[in-house]
Amino acid sequence: MISKIGSAVLNGLEVIKAEVEVGFSRGIPGITIVGLPDNAVKESRERIKFAIRNSGFEYPVGVKIVVNLSPADVKKEGSALDLPIAAGILINKNGLDSTRFKDYIFFGELNLKGELKPVKGVLNFAIYAKKNGYKGIIVPYDNGREASFVKGIDVFAFKTLKETGIFLKGENITNPFKRDVTQKEKTVHQVDFNEVKGQYIAKRAFEIAAAGFHNLLMVGPPGSGKSMMAKALPSILPEMSEEEVLETSLIYSSAGLLNKEKGLINSRPIRTPHHTISDVGMSGGGRYPVPGEISLAHNGVLFLDELPHFKKSAIEVLRQPLEDGKISISRSLCTYTFPSKFMLIAAMNPCEDTIGIKTSEYFECNQSQKIRYYSKISKPLLDRIDLQIAIEKVPIDEITSKIISDSSEMIRARVTKARNIQLDRFKNLRKKIFANGQMGNREIKKFCNPDPEAIDLLKKAIKKFDLSTRSYFKMIKIARTIADLAGKENISVFEIQEALQYRSDNLFSLF
Repeated sequence: MISKIGSAVLNGLEVIKAEVEVGFSRGIPGITIVGLPDNAVKESRERIKFAIRNSGFEYPVGVKIVVNLSPADVKKEGSALDLPIAAGILINKNGLDSTRFKDYIFFGELNLKGELKPVKGVLNFAIYAKKNGYKGIIVPYDNGREASFVKGIDVFAFKTLKETGIFLKGENITNPFKRDVTQKEKTVHQVDFNEVKGQYIAKRAFEIAAAGFHNLLMVGPPGSGKSMMAKALPSILPEMSEEEVLETSLIYSSAGLLNKEKGLINSRPIRTPHHTISDVGMSGGGRYPVPGEISLAHNGVLFLDELPHFKKSAIEVLRQPLEDGKISISRSLCTYTFPSKFMLIAAMNPCEDTIGIKTSEYFECNQSQKIRYYSKISKPLLDRIDLQIAIEKVPIDEITSKIISDSSEMIRARVTKARNIQLDRFKNLRKKIFANGQMGNREIKKFCNPDPEAIDLLKKAIKKFDLSTRSYFKMIKIARTIADLAGKENISVFEIQEALQYRSDNLFSLF
């Protein structure tokens, strides 16, 4: 008798169907697993043996157990195949009809006690099950809430292999897992923008960045408020759409980072990696590729504090994702593609010399120190950062002032209004765009129409500052966002003038 149990494996974010076939035969007793299993799958033999016995079931003795994982030419990774293999053995041992389970797919890791442990990618598997017409999905209890967000399929979440065995036998079948419908938790932000003293130009730049999903670089001395404003940024970002929630949650599910209590990722992710991060940690990859920081920041913010202190190779991997919104990781047997549409916020000091600080505003740096420090950031990467602003120290009069600036709630209202204008503008495009910062040259030509005076000013700026073609289009996109914040249809010379303030290829010469 050969039993067949449905399952699946992850290839990046793509789900590939995997069928688990279990057969008994004469031969040396033990479990043989074929079909390109990795070490985690091979090691499941001992886990499954102990789990079956410790769950009160009789383990087949004196027979050779052959487990075939099809398709045989796809690498099977991870521990999620423990449960379907164990289920196949129990079905064979008890003479059950495995065709009863053709409409279900099984996932789960087993420990020696027979308890089911959570696995990665269950949300991805649940969506796959729904799209491919399966009736339900059998998962560990801790993955139940995650899987239950997919409507239209039954989710059976079990805590032990014993409960799964009862389900297989059709005895006292429990009802499908139902998540509690509770009110969405209100996000508490660390910093409100009205707590940031002074820095009116910088706060305006953050508002523009949030409204148009633009990248931003701050250059200024310590204590000028760079990190504080970066921490306040989440408080002015617009709510995530259902599509963005699902996209982001799929990435976190595949990385095993979804919170079992909260379920989906409902607030924009803010990733703040340390400057010692490796290339692989930033881009994703490894022996079995997983999403890196740039993918975990999808639909959110990647904040790099002290940008020049990062390894040059680690920040250079940002170039492709900043342009394409995705990153491809190639290995000998396959290629993985992870989405990476994020807002890059970077901060740095004017110079690496942190000892000889002037009593006025900036560092005491000689020219060679500046060249060495700034050379750590390549021109192509800098060219991809839309907004580049110089930040000065806040005067003591501003710090002690009792004047209250706009709160994050007020700024967020303006940002949301501008973002809604953009969503309406791009709704009929084939290309998925939700903000001005994601426009390509084709969209810029269609939706950005500067006045003749504005075009003349742009031409003069290009000649005077020797700006690149990319910088030219970046300024138009920034001006488009400024016009959206003002509720204006066309781009006038005033929007171009303001955009030029935030886009200087000679930024470092200011220090």
